[in-house]
Amino acid sequence: MLAGKSVLVTGAARGIGAGIAEAVVAAGGAVALLDIDPGGADTAAGLGSDAHFFPCDVRSLADVERAVGAAEAALGGLDGLVNNAGINAYFDAVAMTEDEWDSVFAVDLKAAWMLAKAALPGLIERRGAIVNISSIQARLTLHGFFPYAAAKSGLEGLTRSLALDYAAAGVRVNAVAPGYTDTRLVQEWLGLQDDPDATLQSVLANIPLGRMAAPREIGNAVVFLLSDQASAITGETLAVDCGTGARFAT
Repeated sequence: MLAGKSVLVTGAARGIGAGIAEAVVAAGGAVALLDIDPGGADTAAGLGSDAHFFPCDVRSLADVERAVGAAEAALGGLDGLVNNAGINAYFDAVAMTEDEWDSVFAVDLKAAWMLAKAALPGLIERRGAIVNISSIQARLTLHGFFPYAAAKSGLEGLTRSLALDYAAAGVRVNAVAPGYTDTRLVQEWLGLQDDPDATLQSVLANIPLGRMAAPREIGNAVVFLLSDQASAITGETLAVDCGTGARFAT
């Protein structure tokens, strides 16, 4: 589906980002993995010669522009951008400081704009595509995640705006909204619960398919949206949540 295509993925050292990078390579594409975590080099090495790692702090426009330029040089240009880098947030609205607020939005929302800013000129030349990794929390919010839902709702708004503004240039922009996915961030959240095992069982009981998604399953959806198979889709958010968003919790 992506033969001859080159894709940049942020937050790709592990978790969903690594699953996306794996899916890109499996679909015949080349991939640039960006992450502040140097472990991304090992992830890229495990994917073979079509994967390249570039260290990047997505909170810094200068770092983003450097890394995007390096990725374009290594891959001969970009056909796709996947804004996956993100952090969880567990704040109280009153106790949260301004710096803490800014730190969440710098990664979960502002970074997606900065990556788009840097990559769009090249994507326009090749009529490429952008996929932003949102969350079902953009519309179905859990207690204790303030202000994560706000940031992800903003990311879906950014997706629609970019889709409309760059449709005439042939660039498609969509989002994928994972539900519970078997990643370090979900394990981190479970570890904060009074009874992690009981919480996990409660979570699974409320997922229609009875399980969490795997990172590679998120990656497969991203590959579809990047590919020509999705050539008529832009400005949309695709939920990949094992059915979680289709039901009331019990």
